[in-house]
Amino acid sequence: MGRRCALEKLPTMTTLSGKKILLAVSGSIAAYKTAPLVRLLIKSGAEVQVIMTAAAKGFITPLTLSTLSKHPVWSDVHSGKDWNNHVELGLWADAMLVAPATANTLAKMANGLCDNLLLAVYLSSRCPVFVAPAMDLDMWVHPSTQANIQRLQSYGNHLLPVEEGELASGLVGKGRMAEPETILDHLKAFFTPAAPAPLVGKRVLVSAGATQEAIDPVRYLTNHSTGTMGAALATVLLQQGAEVIFLKGKTAVAPPTHPSLQVHGFTSAADLHQLSVTQFPKVDVAILAAAVADYTPTTVADQKVKKQGGDWQLTLQRTVDIAATLGQQKRADQLLIGFALETQQALSNAQGKLKRKNFDAIVLNDLSEEGAGFGTQTNRITILEATGGQQSFPVKPKIEVAQDIVQKIIDLLEPQP
Repeated sequence: MGRRCALEKLPTMTTLSGKKILLAVSGSIAAYKTAPLVRLLIKSGAEVQVIMTAAAKGFITPLTLSTLSKHPVWSDVHSGKDWNNHVELGLWADAMLVAPATANTLAKMANGLCDNLLLAVYLSSRCPVFVAPAMDLDMWVHPSTQANIQRLQSYGNHLLPVEEGELASGLVGKGRMAEPETILDHLKAFFTPAAPAPLVGKRVLVSAGATQEAIDPVRYLTNHSTGTMGAALATVLLQQGAEVIFLKGKTAVAPPTHPSLQVHGFTSAADLHQLSVTQFPKVDVAILAAAVADYTPTTVADQKVKKQGGDWQLTLQRTVDIAATLGQQKRADQLLIGFALETQQALSNAQGKLKRKNFDAIVLNDLSEEGAGFGTQTNRITILEATGGQQSFPVKPKIEVAQDIVQKIIDLLEPQP
């Protein structure tokens, strides 16, 4: 069953009347915040049941949360006498809230591990799942944690933002669990009837991943693209109500599973060209995030080329310029968004590409900047517009970079006064 998508600007709501909230508590010092959180949820009209991991009991007692929630606290799959039905708990809830979610629990959720009741309920739940991370600064920014966060979001889980301040270690930075009042606001916002998503009725093409240009049946030319940015863009576009046509090359990250997502695979630049010119007339927006080879072998051997004495010279020819082709075909009611990965004279090269390809906007990545480029969980971008606008962003996780890009597309689609 699909889960509802990411959080937007929070509207006002005064009650969670009649909502059933399953609070899952893992072993963090931030567990002390769950007592006031339960009180706030109940005061707002919700019914609350609590699951605790064994480690969580070392920070707050089950008796405290049982007394506040007026329900037994669940901790083990088997109590010694009875089997605690994790499926029924998941079906009972209108929302599951994992707060605090430690780095360990996040990793297990992201990778489908199931060694306690909390994880068993999570894996069998059909309700929306909210995750409130809590950990030290270095654990929060570690690439493993950020990769797990991205994966959880790609499954449709709702990530509640961590807060910045003094941490249990004495460090100051990001990693604090959101305050109970903030968590309550997010839950209220989720259950408030929302305005239509801004991209409902729009169809968006996203190309992602690397092309592979065959040399022989064994070898090919390619690049370091993992497709992470394209998958993140597809996730955010779907969250904003768009239908997505996803053109997928060689990637390390799968696009999200969603009824409004079509996936078409490609191998070579020629394959991607054919797919692009076929699908482009059907869409309102095209985002060309794939890393396409500029050159391909002139001839492809039908048998594996064997090692021989001397050097082997490989003759290459230009591939078709897909971006320029689409730029020439673009209708007045379409947007074309390109990417530029540069290693020198980044800004001037991106500006030239923006004009030559007839893009409406181009996303510049400077490979020389720390935290940007292929194979990273973060990126740092500058968006240049054909009308002359330019906006630079700090280093962010790629899912947040995707949110910035999609917001720019929404702005460009809005009629100008």
